[in-house]
Amino acid sequence: MTVALRHRQDWIMSPDLRLRATFDKAAASYQDARPNYPDELYSDLLAITGVTPSAHLLEVGCGPGKATLPLARMGFQITAVELGDALAMEARQRLTEFSGVSVITSSFEGWQPPAEACFDLLYAATAWKWMDPEVKYAKAAALLAPDGHLAVWNADHAMPAGFDPFFTEIQKVYEEIGEGHDGPWPPPPPEDQPDPMAAEFEASGHFTVAATQLYVWALRYTADEYIALLNTFSGHIAMEPAKREHLYREIRRHLAARPDGRLTRHWSAVLTVGRRL
Repeated sequence: MTVALRHRQDWIMSPDLRLRATFDKAAASYQDARPNYPDELYSDLLAITGVTPSAHLLEVGCGPGKATLPLARMGFQITAVELGDALAMEARQRLTEFSGVSVITSSFEGWQPPAEACFDLLYAATAWKWMDPEVKYAKAAALLAPDGHLAVWNADHAMPAGFDPFFTEIQKVYEEIGEGHDGPWPPPPPEDQPDPMAAEFEASGHFTVAATQLYVWALRYTADEYIALLNTFSGHIAMEPAKREHLYREIRRHLAARPDGRLTRHWSAVLTVGRRL
């Protein structure tokens, strides 16, 4: 299949999109610091799309292979596209035993697939929002087989009822350094937040939403573990060093006052699956 799409050379990234290049700085720590996605998410993904290990998948923004490894272990053939040189190298090292998996260093927008490229499922884990909105849906649809699927999900900070009060305490520090939360605090619990991708899928004109599913889980962190996690977030990587150092000192101070020195962070992921029109 030939993908007849013109990538705009004059595309100027927004400030948010420019941050997507920062993740390469965290290549060595990303895999261990970031949470694994729930096993149920992968089970639901397969059930909704009907893909089996004979299918050829395309992953956009694979990072060091966080969402690639679980599907590779199931036997899927995967072509993974990753913008960052260091992240792509990490992914290749972690995926070396899987002969059906290849990692390509490129932006998704600039990648020129083989003429015969055709995929049963295109997916992106914590990456789709970083793609050019004027390119990504049309290019995804062009690369998918008839009735193929697009699946995206993120891992976001969730604030369910009874969330750890540490985050309200530390939010004051973020506000002091000019990095406060946008909107009211605390944010709505995950079950009260709409799926941000569903409307975007439908508006694209290329996909209709087949299913959405919410997952919420919690992990415990020491100060060192939590700071390692923050160092994989674009906003913290790009933060002014003095601000970041002050924030991290305050995190350590707050957690040092706790008997076990740990916090509980809740995560949420919304799996949105669209079927190509």
